[in-house]
Amino acid sequence: MKMARTWSENSYCVRRKVGALLVKDQMIISDGYNGTPSGFENKCEDDNNVSFPYVLHAEANAITKVARSHNSSDGATLYVTASPCMECSKLIIQSGIKRVVYGEQYRIMDGIELLKKVGIQVDYMPFDE
Repeated sequence: MKMARTWSENSYCVRRKVGALLVKDQMIISDGYNGTPSGFENKCEDDNNVSFPYVLHAEANAITKVARSHNSSDGATLYVTASPCMECSKLIIQSGIKRVVYGEQYRIMDGIELLKKVGIQVDYMPFDE
């Protein structure tokens, strides 16, 4: 989790920085942080501090990055600094990830409930401040 938190600092987002690491067989097979898709300016929020709709979440970045590699996320563990949203939880399920460890609870926890519903192991590991 400490490494995921460190990775989150790579994000250009101002409102919230989230990092994710995908681990399998005790090796990091992918990483991600919230930000814009390739080819976009590294700016996540508009002048009113509202996130652009095309900003990718850290989990989505890690999952799509592993999809372009020779690795498989089947059976992997995802370490993410904030609890996954509903959309990212659907990607987690479809990618075969079997465990999610998160460090902060977001105000909407429907993504976590979905993961639990399908039998994915979910562990809350709050950061020591």
